[in-house]
Amino acid sequence: MKDYMLEVCVDSVESAIAAERGGAKRLELCSNLIIGGTTPTPALFCAVRKAVDIKIHVLIRPRFGDFCYTDAEFKIIRKEVRQFRELGADGAVIGILRPDGTLNMEQMEELVREAGEMKLTLHRAFDVCSDPMRVLEECVELGIHTILTSGQEESALAGAGLLRRLNEAAAGRIHILVGAGVNSGNLEELCRVTGLNQFHMSGKKVLDSSMKYRREGVPMGLPGISEFSIWRTEEEEIRKAAEVLERSPNVF
Repeated sequence: MKDYMLEVCVDSVESAIAAERGGAKRLELCSNLIIGGTTPTPALFCAVRKAVDIKIHVLIRPRFGDFCYTDAEFKIIRKEVRQFRELGADGAVIGILRPDGTLNMEQMEELVREAGEMKLTLHRAFDVCSDPMRVLEECVELGIHTILTSGQEESALAGAGLLRRLNEAAAGRIHILVGAGVNSGNLEELCRVTGLNQFHMSGKKVLDSSMKYRREGVPMGLPGISEFSIWRTEEEEIRKAAEVLERSPNVF
């Protein structure tokens, strides 16, 4: 088997099972994937942990929006890192910025201490930081294991140039995990143009709700998002992605 990472982002037990069956090596567990992900509940973590055998990294993000947090929000983040460590999570996915777009080193240091032996990923707060090369070096200093990034673009393909430079700058000191728009159809190209072998995807498909009675025009969340559409990881898409990585001449 080749040396690569295929991490699948999931927000349900059903998606977690599909990801593992498809060949994912690790999960990023969150809630509310449709808005970029927020912290999952302990009950969801425990249910997923019982359902799968692969490693689980937990997203710690208290709300939708930016990555500059109030004191109250930071206290919640710190407590959740500790809570999921105690529950047995393999890793935590974190990130805090200052208003000027720099990494909040003081708060990140506190989270590193709370994490103990868990692996840590800096999430896509990295993609809106003001100086990615500086933040990479700060992550190495902090002992962060992985940076999840699209190369500061809307999609990983668009950010391929920076991803390649990050790979060169990392020089094996920290993993660069490619995310945003990753799918089985573009993985081979991403491997080739970035030189990377670590990828993050959801492999989602949209399912129709099982509801028969439907009262339209009563939105419960963001405008334009149907209350009768459910996002779920598709096992076959993850299998195709794993097969691409296994046969790619750019993955060793």
